[in-house]
Amino acid sequence: MRFRNQQIFDAHFHIIDPRFSLVPNRGYLPDRYTINDYRERTKEYDIRGGAIVSGSFQAFDQDYLVDALSRLGPGFVGVTQLPATVSDADILELDKTGVRAIRFNLKRGGSEQVTYLDSMARRVHELAGWHTELYADAQELEDLVTVLIALPAVSIDHLGLSAAGFKILLKLAEHGIRVKATGFGRVDFSVGDALKALYAANPDSLMFGTDLPSTRANRPFSDRDYQLVGEALGGQAAERVFWSNAARFYRVAA
Repeated sequence: MRFRNQQIFDAHFHIIDPRFSLVPNRGYLPDRYTINDYRERTKEYDIRGGAIVSGSFQAFDQDYLVDALSRLGPGFVGVTQLPATVSDADILELDKTGVRAIRFNLKRGGSEQVTYLDSMARRVHELAGWHTELYADAQELEDLVTVLIALPAVSIDHLGLSAAGFKILLKLAEHGIRVKATGFGRVDFSVGDALKALYAANPDSLMFGTDLPSTRANRPFSDRDYQLVGEALGGQAAERVFWSNAARFYRVAA
């Protein structure tokens, strides 16, 4: 089956290259997932660009990310993890390689502590125009709502993960926070209903991604996930979620 009828910006995937060091996260190390693996899995899709996201097991390593961006080429950007002690010069150098966001992994760790969220989010945005991404169960973000909606640009991974946190996620979307329509095998609610509610709350919010290779998910990305977005939203709404919302957010030209 081919899926060439819709161009896609894959807003969330990982590259796990054994040439670069990995850090066990709570005893977990992922299997390899190279650029070739990614290209083979997505060859039936019209992917024009995407965001390579640093995982907990990559910690503050930048070498794998810079290498992957150099080989994937135009249209692809990076989401990295950085310590609060990173220099302005290093941020600007990473920006030149295609990095466009900083990630805080509240769910798994491996990133900087959340106490630095506000200051680092403002710093990287002012310095390089980057946004901030959070991997977190939305029900754990209640105390951060005021902080998050005051930041210049933020996204939340994997539909916020939980039904218990969906009202909080919806509130964040209403206030301009972006939400990644990714990791459908990680959530405990109806994805179709969630997509409709989030799109109604803010048509600019949702951004589709494959979440490949779906490390530690209950199930990996499937072609059915792609089809579900189209069925739930359809037409112009699906186009925005598959392409234009993320292309604008990550500052990638059509």
